[in-house]
Amino acid sequence: MGDLLALSIENLMSPIILSFALGLLASFARSDLTIPEAMAKGMSIYLLFAIGFKGGVSVADHGVDASLALSLIAGVLLSALLPFLAYALLRVMTKLSTIDAAAVAGHYGSISIVTFVAATSVLESQGITSEGYMVAVAAAMEAPAILSALWLVSRGSQGQKMESDLWREILLNGSIVLLIGSFFIGYATGAEGMAEIEPFVVTPFKGVLCLFLLDMGLVAGRGLRGASGVLTRGVFVFGCIMPLFGAGAGLIAGLILGLSTGGVVLMMTLSASASYIAVPAAMRVALPQANPSVYLTLALGITFPFNLTLGIPIYLAVATALT
Repeated sequence: MGDLLALSIENLMSPIILSFALGLLASFARSDLTIPEAMAKGMSIYLLFAIGFKGGVSVADHGVDASLALSLIAGVLLSALLPFLAYALLRVMTKLSTIDAAAVAGHYGSISIVTFVAATSVLESQGITSEGYMVAVAAAMEAPAILSALWLVSRGSQGQKMESDLWREILLNGSIVLLIGSFFIGYATGAEGMAEIEPFVVTPFKGVLCLFLLDMGLVAGRGLRGASGVLTRGVFVFGCIMPLFGAGAGLIAGLILGLSTGGVVLMMTLSASASYIAVPAAMRVALPQANPSVYLTLALGITFPFNLTLGIPIYLAVATALT
């Protein structure tokens, strides 16, 4: 318990977490601090490219083998199945409609790439290595949850057709295209490619992440301020306990696969996070009846801060103890 507390305090006192807290506090205080939208978009593009490229280089060094294939399969299964658990919990704990509950559930099978990046940074600060191909697992876990959410809705009287616009939104979502594309660039160029652009993708990475999380804190704070009618007790509790259920599933998968300590932490983090980029974009097309203030408040205003402040230290402590 003492080690977990020390790790939590260390994580909370990191520049990354404090940047998010600054944005959150500034928003609650109604400060006029803002990050220009174009700058925020540019930072997200940079982060996605850098993490994808570094993952591709790591896979090139590691080589494609059975462990990579099995990890991808595990990631897809987790992404497809976790929404069913989330949906069941929501129906028991909240009074959300079928459509709102399904829309929220889809967010909790998909992943938050920023939470993944934050976990990667924590591992680096602790000197813990992880499998480079976990970024490929992250990309594979984006879409299956959306399909599961739509199936949950289709069970009711208001079935949803898988229209071409939705498939395009899922398969050609900018974050997925950039993450996968940069991964293959890193894989194709390997160590030589990394040597060419290392000053760009490595040195400024954490500084850009701090500024990006400052913006995320501002966005999350604004969402929480306007969520008084949405944020019931059951919804709030769900946003805090669902990550723990997801992390438990990721832990079991990581141990079965025989991943390293860092790999298990990342699998737990991916399973515990909630998408606030790819899935909301898909839900706008697929389930326009769903209330965005519900699923965005949960994913970005509750689960995201929970994972940054408490979740990642817990996942690291558990993975370290068991591996």
